Amino acid sequence: MFDLISFIPRAVVQGIPLLFGSTGETLTEKSGNLNLGIPGIMYVGAISGVIGAFFYEQSGAASPFLTVAIPLCSSLLGSLLMGLIYCFLTVTLRANQNVSGLALTTFGVGIGNFFGGSLIKLSGADVPSIALSATSARFHQSLPIASGLGWFGKLFLSYGFLAYTAVIIALVAAYILRHTRVGLHLRAVGESPNTADAAGIDVGRYKYAATCIGSMVAGLGGLYYVMDYASGVWSNNAFGDRGWLAIALVIFTIWRPNVGVLASFLFGGLYILHMYIPSGMNLAVKELYKMLPYVVTIIVLVISSMRNKRENQPPASLGLAYFREER
Repeated sequence: MFDLISFIPRAVVQGIPLLFGSTGETLTEKSGNLNLGIPGIMYVGAISGVIGAFFYEQSGAASPFLTVAIPLCSSLLGSLLMGLIYCFLTVTLRANQNVSGLALTTFGVGIGNFFGGSLIKLSGADVPSIALSATSARFHQSLPIASGLGWFGKLFLSYGFLAYTAVIIALVAAYILRHTRVGLHLRAVGESPNTADAAGIDVGRYKYAATCIGSMVAGLGGLYYVMDYASGVWSNNAFGDRGWLAIALVIFTIWRPNVGVLASFLFGGLYILHMYIPSGMNLAVKELYKMLPYVVTIIVLVISSMRNKRENQPPASLGLAYFREER
């Protein structure tokens, strides 16, 4: 029988990296920047946290606070640098956003594999991976009362702190975008930078801020994947295509981070559904079940292209460089 109590927590854990990535990309796209470098940024966020955790564990120190703070700050810093590179290329130099984003993804994956391979050699491991069990235990630690509350504790209280952080960030981002002056200015920049500039809004500053903050949020998705989902084990090219699914999720949620909370869990469930559907020894059928998230993504993209309502459309200046001289 389908075990819903075990399925939902695993779907949530699968969906958290997607939620971080989609929330970060939504903030970025609201400013008019289309950042296709999210997969690379998530990769850099992950390896930056791994580097910080690796050297801290190697030092022999065991402070609970620093065990969490060092990889967390390292991940945020690495993701911030990637966001700054993207902004410098697309906002300052006005380079093509699609090309810059794709280049950033290639660059991020290459950086991650290079430093990941270097750490594997430094650790002297017999397998091509690094295990950061002490750090992972801190990130994966759930609330103490979860085990004593039965199914309720397992469904709602059995996750690490980054899972709750992802949901909080998404809800706060949705509130800021819809109900604050900063959110209004950001949406104005994404819809019509010419009009926003004429109204006295600093277009460049908003684009830089939204993209860099969005990059840091997306980078946390990479850190969560390694430290919580993968139990602190880093291996090159193990991240999959979660970054691209996070970008597709932005369209699915109609650029609303609060909708992204449930949507990411839905996609997380589709990711592991093949493990819960009986297929016997027929491996071909199981492979077809693994295609579900990608089939759903294609359907979502087709349906989104048919939307006619203005509120369901992307920001009007999405992907376009802003030339102030043409105002």
